[in-house]
Amino acid sequence: MAETKQEKLGKALIELLGSNNVYFQPPESIKMDYPCIVYKRSTGKTQYANNMPYEYDQKYSVTYIDKEPDSGMVEKIAMAFPKCYYDRSFVYENLNHDVFSIYY
Repeated sequence: MAETKQEKLGKALIELLGSNNVYFQPPESIKMDYPCIVYKRSTGKTQYANNMPYEYDQKYSVTYIDKEPDSGMVEKIAMAFPKCYYDRSFVYENLNHDVFSIYY
C-alpha cells in the first residue's frame, strides 16, 4: 500500500526534528514530550487548466512547540519545505509555539 501525503510529511518532520515527538491531530488526552511538532490537515489548493483539475496540494498546519524560545528549529522548518509559510508565534502555558502552513 502506498504511503499517504500525511504519512510522508510525518516522516519528514520526524527526520527534521530528530525524534519521534511528532503528533498528527493528537487527542487532548495524550501527553506530549517537548520539543515536539503537532500537525493537522487544513485546507487544500487545486490547480486548474482548461477547466479541469490537474494538481492538488494538501495544506497542513504545523506547530513546533518548545520550552526554549529560540532553538533554531524555526529556520530549519521554514527552509525544509518548498511550500512552507511561517504564520505566527505565541506562548501558551510557558511553551513557545511557532505555526507554519505547509503545502505538501
